[in-house]
Amino acid sequence: MTQTPSTADAPIPSLALPVYPHRTALYEELHTRPSPTLSTPCYITHLALLRDEHALQRELNLIAELCLRFSVNPPAPGASCFYQSFGGFELRWERHTEFSTYTFIRPIDDHADLDFALAFIPKSWLNQLPGELVVAINIRAQNDEWENTQQHHFFEGQRPAGSLVANGKAKVLTSFRLHSDGFGRFLIINKGLNDYQAGRLLQRILELDTYRLMALIGLPVARSMSSDVSQIDAQLAEINQRIVEIQTEHDEQALLKRLSLLAARIEQYRSDTNYRFAATNAYHALVGKRLEQVFEQRISGVQTLREFLERRLTPGIRTCNSVRDRLEDLSRRIHRTTSLLRTRVEVSIESQNQRLLASMDRRSSMQLRLQRTVEGLSVVAISYYLVSILRYAFSGLEQAGLPVNVTVATGMSVPVVIAAVYWQVRRHMSHLTKRSDGSE
Repeated sequence: MTQTPSTADAPIPSLALPVYPHRTALYEELHTRPSPTLSTPCYITHLALLRDEHALQRELNLIAELCLRFSVNPPAPGASCFYQSFGGFELRWERHTEFSTYTFIRPIDDHADLDFALAFIPKSWLNQLPGELVVAINIRAQNDEWENTQQHHFFEGQRPAGSLVANGKAKVLTSFRLHSDGFGRFLIINKGLNDYQAGRLLQRILELDTYRLMALIGLPVARSMSSDVSQIDAQLAEINQRIVEIQTEHDEQALLKRLSLLAARIEQYRSDTNYRFAATNAYHALVGKRLEQVFEQRISGVQTLREFLERRLTPGIRTCNSVRDRLEDLSRRIHRTTSLLRTRVEVSIESQNQRLLASMDRRSSMQLRLQRTVEGLSVVAISYYLVSILRYAFSGLEQAGLPVNVTVATGMSVPVVIAAVYWQVRRHMSHLTKRSDGSE
């Protein structure tokens, strides 16, 4: 079975309404990634690889190459999943948001358990799968119970956890550890499930283990970042202490620069980890949902899947959430500290501006007094020269025989000249002041 992407929808013959371009895709979305039909006993091998956005065509080419080798129909161009029987085995390929899964199913036959479901898969083809391997699981699904020695040998001496599932119609055991072949292992005992029910159980088990490992991808990131976050926290505490001890403008600028660098580092960490930590919580929620859907019942003396995962998985998720919350808290604290320091700098600048304005007021007052002094001296000097000129004029008139008393005429002209000169000087200064104000 191959999923074919739909780019357009055929119109309804009896209706002339325009059709939404992705209408068919919306209908088919509910039917993507169907559960397999699982006939027990069989082997299942499941691989999940982290890959980039550009690996789709390479994946399709590799699957087409495998189809050509076994003479089966290849996937459609642009397909996001592919389910096909190859005769001796079945391949189920699914492309998820950030990883792709390859599930191989084959009946139990005379081949050794060491190969599980990969007995017919060329190793050279497997080694070309794009991406980084995260999940590798081998599963044996059978109808008969095993003795303790057989179970002990299957799990290589490791203690399994497990429970009755599907309301007691099956039993699932796993050690949640890697074995000597580099794979994890599950043992499924079918106690009354039909093929469809067994397929649904298998899909939930595969998703359970895949999502729990995908959820933990953020843990190494959180652990590697924890020490840096602690250092930034200590530096921020030091800066808050030094704000109280600020004495000069240079100290303020130096602290603002350090705060800006801390803020830049925190924002970089947040942008680098936001998606990863959000995905961690999303995968963890899916793990919880799959645990609910298998309907566990306790096996005496065996730890259930839920108990094991809650005890071992939850602390890792909490570590990721703790680092995420610390980053958010540091971002808020740095913002508050920056606001506080900038307020202090603004108050300091405003104080400097007030002192500057007061100094300018004093200078303006001195300039005004100087201007008035100059005006007074100018009036005196000009008046003196004008009166001297008038004295010469009066002397000339007296020499010409006119009845003019030079001394009296000169004395009478003094107040008139001073008044005229003062008025003219004030008029000229007022005109200059108006021109200066207009130009500004």
